[in-house]
Amino acid sequence: RDILSERWAEDPVLVQKLREWLWAEGLLRSKKVESKNENDPEVAKFRDYFDYDEPIGRVPSHRALAVFRGRALEVLEAKLVQPELQPGVAPEPGQPSLAEGKIALHLGWSHAKRASDDLIRKCVAWTWRVKLSLSTERDLFSRLREDAEKVAIKVFGDNLRDLLLAAPAGQRAVLGLDPGIRTGVKVAVVDHTGKLVDTTTVYPHEPRRDWDGSLAVLARLVEKHQINLIAIGNGTASRETDKLAADLIRIAEKAGKKIDKVVVSEAGASVYSASEFAALEMPDVDVSLRGAASIARRLQDPLAELVKIDPKSIGVGQYQHDVNQSELARQLDAVVEDCVNSVGVDLNTASAPLLSRVSGLSGTVAKSVVRWRDANGSFRNRKQLMDVAGLGAKTFEQAAGFLRIRGGDNPLDMTGVHPETYPVVEQIIATTGKPVDQLMGRGDVLKGLKAERFVSEKFGALTISDILGELEKPGRDPRPDFVVARFNEGVEDIKDLREGMTLEGTVSNVAQFGAFVDLGVHQDGLVHVSQMSYKFIEDAREAVKTGQIVKVKVLEVDVERKRISLTMKLDAAPARRDGPRDNRFESAGRGHQGAGGRGGYTQPARTNQPAQQNAMASAFAKLQGLKK
Repeated sequence: RDILSERWAEDPVLVQKLREWLWAEGLLRSKKVESKNENDPEVAKFRDYFDYDEPIGRVPSHRALAVFRGRALEVLEAKLVQPELQPGVAPEPGQPSLAEGKIALHLGWSHAKRASDDLIRKCVAWTWRVKLSLSTERDLFSRLREDAEKVAIKVFGDNLRDLLLAAPAGQRAVLGLDPGIRTGVKVAVVDHTGKLVDTTTVYPHEPRRDWDGSLAVLARLVEKHQINLIAIGNGTASRETDKLAADLIRIAEKAGKKIDKVVVSEAGASVYSASEFAALEMPDVDVSLRGAASIARRLQDPLAELVKIDPKSIGVGQYQHDVNQSELARQLDAVVEDCVNSVGVDLNTASAPLLSRVSGLSGTVAKSVVRWRDANGSFRNRKQLMDVAGLGAKTFEQAAGFLRIRGGDNPLDMTGVHPETYPVVEQIIATTGKPVDQLMGRGDVLKGLKAERFVSEKFGALTISDILGELEKPGRDPRPDFVVARFNEGVEDIKDLREGMTLEGTVSNVAQFGAFVDLGVHQDGLVHVSQMSYKFIEDAREAVKTGQIVKVKVLEVDVERKRISLTMKLDAAPARRDGPRDNRFESAGRGHQGAGGRGGYTQPARTNQPAQQNAMASAFAKLQGLKK
C-alpha cells in the first residue's frame, strides 16, 4: 500500500489533474473555532465567515485574505472541500469520494471483484487521504493567497496613484488643524509657498471648552495671513473641529471674506512628524505641530507632501499587512516615481525627498541638488545641474526632462521637452519664424506643422509629436482642478443619517467590492460595486477613484454596528429590511488599513419583485418542451 500510494502521489499528471479539478469545483469552507466566543469584538469581526463556503477558484481577493487572516489569528478553521457525489446528500460510510474516483480513473482501474481489488481500493483511498488531500489543499491555498495578494497590491498601488495625483489647491495660504480633545487642536499656518509661518494650540473641546477663545485666535490668524482655505485632519475629534471651522467661516462671511474647509486624511502625518526629515525641515517646532503643518501642505500639493512619507503608512489599501511586504514596497515605490515623473518637479522649490523620486536621482544626489541651491540660489537653467556634485551626464540625461524651472533663462526649461531635443525646437522656430515664447501655447500655429517634416536620424516622428504636444500645452499639470465637497448642514453623526438622504462626499478608499465614502459623520459609508452603475461593473475602480467627490443616497444605516450602505444610483429604492442578505465581505479586514477603522457597511438587501418572478415564470413555461 505504501509503495503504491507513494508512486501514485508522485505522478505529476495525476497531481495536476486533481489540482485543476479542485480549483474549478472545490469549495473554500470556513467555520468559527469552537472555543472562541463570538461576542468577543476581535472574534466578531469575522462573523461573516463563521459559516461560509464558496468555490475556491472564484473567491474574491478580500474574502480570501479575510479567511486567511482569521485562520492565522486562530479564530477560523479553513479547509478545502471536494464536491459531493450528490449535492446535499451525505456520502454513505465506505463510499469512495469523487477524488478517489478521479485517481482510479487516471489509473484505469475499477473494482471487478478480483482478489486484489479490495487492496487496490484501500491503496487509492490511502493515496488521497494521506498523501494528496493535504498537499493539494496546501497548494491551492497558496495559489489562492498569491492571487489575492497580487490583487490587493494592485488595489493599493492604484489607490495610491489616485491619492498622489489628487487635485492640488495650489498656491493658497492654508490653515491646518490637527484635531484633538484633551491635548487641544494643533494649528499651523503655511503661506502660498508651503512655508510654515505660524503655529499655536487652541482648546475648544473638553476639558477646557474654550470655544469662543479658540474662534478668536483662529480669526486673528485668518486676518493676519489672509487665509482662504482650512485643512482639517480626519482623526479623533475631527467632526467637532469641523464645527469649529464652520463657525469661523460664518464669522468670516459676515466680514465679507470667503473661506473653504476640507477634511484631509491624516494617515501617515504622525510618521512624518517624528521623522528625521521633519526635524530638519522644522527644527524648532514641536512634533505635534509638525503634523498640522503636514495636513495643511497636503491640501496645497498632495504629491509634494506625501512623497515624504513611506507609502505603506498612507494606508489606502486592503489587508496591506497580510501581503508580501517586499513586493508591496517595490510596487508602491514604482507608483510614487511614476506619479512624480508624470507631473514634473519644480527644481527651485522641491524638497530632497521629492527630488529623490525623479528618475535617475538618488537620495544622495537629491540632497546635493538642494545644497547647491542653498549655496548658489535658484537654478537659472537646466545646464547648471551639471555643476552639482555627483550629478554626471548620464544622470542628467535621465532626470532633466522631469525637472522644471519657472522664470529661468530658457522658456523651454519649464516644459517637459528634454534638453537634448532643443535642436528640434530650434528647427521649428526657424520654420515658423516665431520665437519660442510666441510658439508656446499657440495651438493654431503648432497644429499646422507635420511631425515628419522634422524627423532626423536621431529623432523619430513620435518624439517630434510629443515635442509639439508639449509646446502646445507647456508645463501642463495632468491633475484635475481643485474642488471642495459640501457636507450637508445638520449631518454630523451617523445618527443624523436617514434612508433616502442624498449627500455629497469624498471617496476615501476603493477596493474591488466597492468604495468607501467620507460623509463627514466619522464613519465611512460603503457603495457596493453593484450600487455604482446600472451597467455591470466587476471592479469599483471602473467607476470611482480615491479622492473623487461623489453624490450618494443612503440605502440603510445600522447605528449599532456602525455601518452605512450607500448607492450612487440616485433613483434607487431604499433597501428592504426583510430581504435576504449576503454580507460575506471584508468586514474582518479593514481595521487599521485606510478604509477601515472608520466604520463598516451593510450590503444592500436583494429585492424580490413579483413582476420579475411572473416574467421569469412565463419565460420558463415557453421552454417546457426543451430537454434538460
